[in-house]
Amino acid sequence: MDIQLINRIKGGLYGVAVGDALGGTTEFMNTKEIEAKHGYLTEIIGGGVWNLEPGEVTDDTMMTLCVVEGILEDPAEPKEAIGRFFIKWYESRPKDIGNIIRQVFHKYDGDWFEAAFIAHMDLGQSAGNGSLMRCLPVALAYKDTADIERITAMQSRMTHYDPRCTEVCVMYNRMAYRLLQGEDLRSVILAEVAGSEYEGHVEALPDCPPSGFVVHTFRWVLHILLHSTNYAEAVQKAANLGGDSDTIGAIAGGLAGIYYGYEGIPVRYTEAILVKERLDLLVSQLYALNTSSSM
Repeated sequence: MDIQLINRIKGGLYGVAVGDALGGTTEFMNTKEIEAKHGYLTEIIGGGVWNLEPGEVTDDTMMTLCVVEGILEDPAEPKEAIGRFFIKWYESRPKDIGNIIRQVFHKYDGDWFEAAFIAHMDLGQSAGNGSLMRCLPVALAYKDTADIERITAMQSRMTHYDPRCTEVCVMYNRMAYRLLQGEDLRSVILAEVAGSEYEGHVEALPDCPPSGFVVHTFRWVLHILLHSTNYAEAVQKAANLGGDSDTIGAIAGGLAGIYYGYEGIPVRYTEAILVKERLDLLVSQLYALNTSSSM
């Protein structure tokens, strides 16, 4: 068993969940409101707009798990399996679901790409962060970069027609893949944003709100990762932004979790997560898929 690889895979999946659970407390708040109520939030306490239980996760983690389960069921062509897990989750009446994704689910009639296009036309846009928040499992599951890019793009286009979403998901998972190989976080980020609209906009404090617009979200995620020295610092910075803090925390937490490893996530955080048994099972299955000779 490659202990280092399983530590990184587990760190990535738990990294999403912890960032989500921590940031869920402050979602839709602003920094002044957070400071008045929490000072500087460092603990997983639940509450917030969704009245979360401590350690309860939101759509960010739950849709990520749907992607994992779909890939495990049909690694070669996981779209239909992922879609079935999406619908099953949606029918459980979750507390939190993004507007774009909700619209796609309403429009779905057997063709995910068509539903995404119709929702995009009806809403006038589909450049949300909902496909970015869930895409990490693709990088954890596959060894071939062509497979990673193809399936990452596919899972994004299932709900988000806007090409900016696909572009960012692919960029993010290229980063994740390189971090799994043990590369340096800063070097990976700067190399992967080179030539994109994000080049030159990740070091300085973003001049945009921490919103659900995928461009804003990604700028904040990269800035946080470049200016944090450990996992806890990264997700705490995300949580204390407010805005779409659970999703920014989940996305930043995924890459930070791979880079610092599961052992780099504070035990009080990992133990708090209510779906940790499910996470542990999926981690072992992802590791098995990643290291199988057929992939």
